[in-house]
Amino acid sequence: MPKRSMKEDDALEDFARRDVTLDGVGKRVYVAGTGPAVIVMTEMPGISPHVARFARWVRDAGFTVYMPSLFGRDGAVPGAEEGAAIFQRACVSAEFRALASDESSPVTKWLRSLARFAHGECGGPGVGAIGMCFTGNFALTMMLEPSMLAPVLSQPSLPLNDPAGIEIAPDEIKAVRDRLEREDLTVMAYRFEGDKFCMAQRFAAYAEALGDRFIGRVLPDSAANTDLAPFFARHVTTPHSVVTAHLIDEAGQPTVTARDEILAFFRLRLASQSSS
Repeated sequence: MPKRSMKEDDALEDFARRDVTLDGVGKRVYVAGTGPAVIVMTEMPGISPHVARFARWVRDAGFTVYMPSLFGRDGAVPGAEEGAAIFQRACVSAEFRALASDESSPVTKWLRSLARFAHGECGGPGVGAIGMCFTGNFALTMMLEPSMLAPVLSQPSLPLNDPAGIEIAPDEIKAVRDRLEREDLTVMAYRFEGDKFCMAQRFAAYAEALGDRFIGRVLPDSAANTDLAPFFARHVTTPHSVVTAHLIDEAGQPTVTARDEILAFFRLRLASQSSS
């Protein structure tokens, strides 16, 4: 994949722009690649060049990426003021439950339908998904959709007001755990040690709810990129975005190791089974 500047807006010209309507709700979805489907859910405040870069890594690993536009300006480098306004709107949007523990965001219903839709288009054994930051927990709720096989939670940040809370209803987390046990599946999760938006208490809550089906990785703060876009420089004052803004794109870096582990997880659950 050619190197692109992370400081310039990304035209996303190598993605097909599709308007997908599911459950009576239409959203723009950026699609690229071939192979089993992986849904890449953007972090706040939108599909930045860093998020698009990660989606391309997934594409180049042998998957069809479905990247829904959930908030923000698609492809934009996040500015400090604009990003803060997008964040504030999302916090009061009916689609999200930014401050509610033990409750799933309504948008996850649409995302489960997207997983089912993508599986129908791409085939294979099932679908993978990664959520980041504001969307970080969504891949877990999406496990209520039978086609979902490979959930990744990157710095899951909701609920914002409860470090030990998890953004999923009690009956749903029980159903997810039962499925993980029944089908011998796991959930991968990533955070930086000093992340103020996704703290140790949240990973402890996931571990209590999911047992050894939850595999949490904690990266040292020293592994985080410090050359940041204005939104992150002003509003995200601790290491946070494991595979996007805070990733250091150099061999041997812990963030690159995390990225490669995520891609290997998708291959294990999806690509390797597609020929069996």
